[in-house]
Amino acid sequence: MVTNLYQPIGAKIVRIVDESPAIKTFTVVPERPMPFKTGQFVELALPGVGEAPFTPSSNPSDCGQLEITIMRAGHVTDLLHRSVPGQTVGLRGPLGNGYPVEAFVGRHVYIIGGGVGLAPIRSLLLTLFEDTSRFRSIVCRFGARTPDDLIYKQALFGPWQKVPGVHLRVTVDKADGSWKGHVGVVSSIMHPTDVDPRDAVAVVCGPPIMMKFVTVKLLDFGFRPADIYLSMEKNMSCGVGKCGHCMIGSYYVCTDGPVFTYEQLRKYPNIWG
Repeated sequence: MVTNLYQPIGAKIVRIVDESPAIKTFTVVPERPMPFKTGQFVELALPGVGEAPFTPSSNPSDCGQLEITIMRAGHVTDLLHRSVPGQTVGLRGPLGNGYPVEAFVGRHVYIIGGGVGLAPIRSLLLTLFEDTSRFRSIVCRFGARTPDDLIYKQALFGPWQKVPGVHLRVTVDKADGSWKGHVGVVSSIMHPTDVDPRDAVAVVCGPPIMMKFVTVKLLDFGFRPADIYLSMEKNMSCGVGKCGHCMIGSYYVCTDGPVFTYEQLRKYPNIWG
């Protein structure tokens, strides 16, 4: 039981996987198990340096270790990318609200992700894969800027393609000579016939501009705003709704999110900024 939300528990990085030139996945083992729900986030701290929020990319069923996929994008993440197995870190959490998986049961699950946005989606997928028969279908549309920028390549083109009830397509914005797949932004591989929006939920995670145009397309397909789930990225500095840096309208992304429905956010301006 967490008694002090500001006090991290000790943890150790035990494995680091290079996913792309700018993205790595860190396996972190905390001093004690850290149960979490898919879509929640943690604050990962480098002692004496600082901390930053990340959504675990691993299956919540294994709370003895967390896999956290991190893009090099600032001071803390740059130092994390230079770290090696054995590095001591701190973990605060889990924080926020995740995906309401039970609300997806019996429906089509339409998942659209881009770039490092596949990190929260990986955790969700691993949760759904535990029993795909509970869902009418799981349809995934994933993208990245280039083939090198795709993360989880082995899973994307291997085991995930073979999971019963799952239909997965991948695209890149710009191809190289080795790429044999689709070329175009991720919305270009979305089609109205992918799922029946009357009996489906959509999950979107990725760069803000991608999320904006994917949401517009989902609405055009006939999705209700309440059935579109967005994993929002803001400056979640404290993680507990005190600093106010992550607010969208009246919501604190760190405590009310980071998963929201579009219905909750659509009345506010500049939600993609």
